[in-house]
Amino acid sequence: MDSDGPVPLPARGSLASGVPVSAPGTLFALSVAGGIAVGPREGRCVVFGRNRPEVHVCIGEDDQRVSRQHGTLTCRGGHWWVSNTGRLPVRLPGSRLLFGDDQALPLDTGYTPVFVRGSHGREHLLELYVAGADGRRPPSRHAYVTQPPREWRLSPAERLALVALGQRYLFHELHPQPLSWRQVADQLAALRPEEGWTAKRVEHTVVAVRSRLARDGVSGLTREEVGEPVGNMLNHNLISELLLSTTLVPPDLALLDDNEDGASCGLPTPR
Repeated sequence: MDSDGPVPLPARGSLASGVPVSAPGTLFALSVAGGIAVGPREGRCVVFGRNRPEVHVCIGEDDQRVSRQHGTLTCRGGHWWVSNTGRLPVRLPGSRLLFGDDQALPLDTGYTPVFVRGSHGREHLLELYVAGADGRRPPSRHAYVTQPPREWRLSPAERLALVALGQRYLFHELHPQPLSWRQVADQLAALRPEEGWTAKRVEHTVVAVRSRLARDGVSGLTREEVGEPVGNMLNHNLISELLLSTTLVPPDLALLDDNEDGASCGLPTPR
């Protein structure tokens, strides 16, 4: 696509699979109702929202929870910026919520899904794609070997304490929270009385893992990053990282089984 003028996009397909070769900085915006592709001209503004006659990209046109003009995509300083002008926040990757009073956020090159939550639990998707420096889509890698996630090394005691701490997540509870130090200590003391588990030992074990992962670049594991009041956020972020990296998986719950022969208290087969 050579022209930087607006080009309509059909209401089908997905930008997640890439876009045609385009001028660097070209913005593609698509919903189930169709979309638009525009070049990166300074000051150019693309409006999205429910009122089809007055927006460039219509989203949630049958849902009155979506504002008639819910947001804008503006080209400024060589970048595209997304702003919220609606009543409800929009959700970006990483569960980042953008509210109406917030400053605009820059879009990265490549694919960005944006969600607007509507009525009755509906979520309306706005797909965005900013063409990169060479204007090309990422190459297909169909036959490439899958890259495994980075699993974090844990000692047997660390794994046991963290499985107990995060067991509600591993049990797929709806709104899980980490257990308290005392709850973990009481459970492990009953399960393995010979190992001397106390609330302080649980705390020191978990804090050591948090500190180690923070030094290796995992965010959200220090008080300075999270801010006060901390509450359960540090442990929540730690457990989330361990789950996303598959360091902890539901079969690890076998460590908490209290079988008479003690066989299930051993370490799981290394993955």
